[in-house]
Amino acid sequence: MWPFRKGASGFSSSSTAEEVTQGIDGTGLTAIVTGASSGIGAETTRVLALRGVHVIMAVRNVSAGRDVKEAILKEIPSAKVDVMELDLSSFPSVRKFASDFNSCGLPLNILVNNAGVATGAFKLSKDNMELQFATNHLGHFLLTNLLLDTMKKTASESGKEGRIVNVSSAGHRFTYREGIRFEKINDPSGYGKLGAAGYGQSKLANILHANELARRLKEEAVNITANSLHPGAIATNLFRYNAIVNGNTTFPNQNIQENLGAATTCYVALNPQVKGVSGEYFVDSNVSKASSQGRDMDLAKKLWDFSLNLTT
Repeated sequence: MWPFRKGASGFSSSSTAEEVTQGIDGTGLTAIVTGASSGIGAETTRVLALRGVHVIMAVRNVSAGRDVKEAILKEIPSAKVDVMELDLSSFPSVRKFASDFNSCGLPLNILVNNAGVATGAFKLSKDNMELQFATNHLGHFLLTNLLLDTMKKTASESGKEGRIVNVSSAGHRFTYREGIRFEKINDPSGYGKLGAAGYGQSKLANILHANELARRLKEEAVNITANSLHPGAIATNLFRYNAIVNGNTTFPNQNIQENLGAATTCYVALNPQVKGVSGEYFVDSNVSKASSQGRDMDLAKKLWDFSLNLTT
């Protein structure tokens, strides 16, 4: 989409997170945002809090998360923001986070699966899974499943639609020929230059996860939607493992870039135009079209079963 060409939503790639949520009152809603200590996650947290949403920042680096919280409170004294530790590359950490949240008695209206890593070299997670697939997909898959009952309860008792938002990437198009290497998840051969195929695989998994989850929620007639999206392209800590881009480039107007980068996430999470929309892929705050593999429901079902087996 051209920067100033608005789509059906009335927004474009030049629309900011504040613009796509302008006039929306999120008071009474509770959201969890993963990877909220920097970049798009931090900006998503700030804008949701600006609209009155109580945001739980699920972060690997608690100290950095608290710094972001303090900055938000300084700008928005009325903001409701809390910080909880979550390492998506560790199944025990995911389970502990979900258990702690589910037992705290808070409702859950919005889950933004935002956190991600892009590695330049093949690495394994704490559970001995390829790091990008483990962090970007499996951790979020497990987290979503563990929080789903709380979301269903919230949707039922409040009468308000729940929303699950998977932050994917246009990079999902640059994956392996078979899409997901079910038989070679931990095989470093063919990992690709800078791990691009491995990253693309994990981002394809984000879309397929949202699509299969949307299908299941519709089948259950549950008032919760699940969608995926490509965020605005900005420089973030996503590439902290990649020495080529990590720390070697400075980007001007970073706050503005982050606000642009968080726009589609905030739109899908909060804008009333998305009410009832599920199983879609968004770009520039408009419904778009994922790759053919991203629309393959048989592949989505196979990934669901595969992921369930790995996380239980």
